[in-house]
Amino acid sequence: MDLEKQPAPGQPAPEGCLTVAVRIPVRIVVLVLVVPVRMVWDALVVVGRFLRDGVLRPLWRALVVWPLTALWRYVVVPLAKAVGWLGKVLLVIPLVWLYRYVLTPVGHGIAWVARGIAAALEWVYARVLTPIGHGIVWLLTGVGAVLAWIFTPVWRAIAWCAGGLVWLAGTIVKGIGVALYWIARVLLVLPAVALWRWVLAPVGRVLAVVGREVWDALGHAWRIAGRISLAVGRFLGTLLRWIFVEPVRWVYRTVLTPVGHVVRDVVLRPVAEAARSVGRITRAALASARETVREARADFRRMLFGEPRAREAVARREPTGADTRTLGSSTTALTKD
Repeated sequence: MDLEKQPAPGQPAPEGCLTVAVRIPVRIVVLVLVVPVRMVWDALVVVGRFLRDGVLRPLWRALVVWPLTALWRYVVVPLAKAVGWLGKVLLVIPLVWLYRYVLTPVGHGIAWVARGIAAALEWVYARVLTPIGHGIVWLLTGVGAVLAWIFTPVWRAIAWCAGGLVWLAGTIVKGIGVALYWIARVLLVLPAVALWRWVLAPVGRVLAVVGREVWDALGHAWRIAGRISLAVGRFLGTLLRWIFVEPVRWVYRTVLTPVGHVVRDVVLRPVAEAARSVGRITRAALASARETVREARADFRRMLFGEPRAREAVARREPTGADTRTLGSSTTALTKD
């Protein structure tokens, strides 16, 4: 009867004193060592993501992706098409012509010659070599039967001697093997088993427990350090927002925006309106000055050269006024009376 209490099915096995004694100090030490590492790791992750998204990815696209795309699209593809066309013109078409009009007829001729040679060889094999082979086989069969009747006792004696020698050698080798087995078992196997059973296995169990606890402590400390790092990050973000972002936002909303509105309504708009009025007055003055200069120049020209002569009216071929040509009138050459 088993007096030790066995764990119920589905329940974890009870932990030993060594496991419980190692777990708590190991977890405390590992947590103290891992928290700074995790915080530095999270900071490096944030910086790395910013560099990847804001610097490295645009540089990669600008320096590698776009030049390679342009090179592939505008250099490699046209060059490959040109090389393919040249290969087709210079290699494929000549090779197809050579195969169709040179190699195919030559191959047909070689095949016809080979069929003739094969037929001749088949006739020689069937009519000449086969009877000769049959005769040689019959002769060798008779000679073999005679030699077997003569040498059978000799071969039996040689086989019996060889069997005895093999049995003797096997017995000697088996005895040497058994002796070497027991020597190796006594000098090597039994000490190695004792060393494994009483030294290495206990030490390995202890090291396995310590290693497992250290690994579990690392995972537990890494998760806790992640939560601590997240809390510290949120605290720093909140502190930065309340120290810098919120005051700047308050100054912008409470001070800069009203001041900007006042400057816009009191200074910028009147100045813009005055500038537009000055522009309109200036354009009107310039137009009046141009008109005055144009009239003064015309008066000066009339004073020097007199009034210009009126142009004489030039008779036009087409009638004007009521005499214009219509479809119903008879003024054309074809309908004129």
